[in-house]
Amino acid sequence: MDSFNNSIILVVNNIEDSLELLLPNYPIHSTRVIKNEEKDEFQIAQANQAIKEAYIASNDTKYLFLCGATFRIEAQNALLKILEEPPQNVVFIILVSSKNSLLPTIYSRLPYKNLKKSIVKDDINLDIQKIDLKDIYNFIKNHQRITKDEAINIVESILLKINKENIKLNKQELDIFFKSIRLLELNSKPSNILTYLLLSILEREHNK
Repeated sequence: MDSFNNSIILVVNNIEDSLELLLPNYPIHSTRVIKNEEKDEFQIAQANQAIKEAYIASNDTKYLFLCGATFRIEAQNALLKILEEPPQNVVFIILVSSKNSLLPTIYSRLPYKNLKKSIVKDDINLDIQKIDLKDIYNFIKNHQRITKDEAINIVESILLKINKENIKLNKQELDIFFKSIRLLELNSKPSNILTYLLLSILEREHNK
């Protein structure tokens, strides 16, 4: 599978809450949410719907959210080939309540992120829309000795704050958050990653 496809598995506390958090950051016209409206289980009907939707040609990147607290085995088996070789311009985002709901054959095909902690976060003392270099300097200075997990918590808190303030991010801007978390998980220095992230936000606000 193309490692630059950006498809991902997100393990979350609550599917609906997570959709509310994530969807504002994706283009409405090219984003589809596929879920079982009758029960919180992704079944073969939803898998078939996802496959059909994926093969509808689009010049723009299409984001398919496949959602279920659990995923039926037959549904996962039906998705195997398309996850391994997705059509051009199609990104799959699987939202599930437990990693254990997914077969190893599914899990091995996509990167995985546990967002279960990110639903409830402490608010951070930053005014995102009025941030300046002095704010960034002071914030980094006050968080010089934080751990990797604490830094990840801050990145997720900033994203949640942005959503609460109805600040719309494009795909490239949203990717900065996911890349920051991945770099932290690879043991990059927290202060460097947070500086990069906050400078990206500053640049965004200045270019508005």
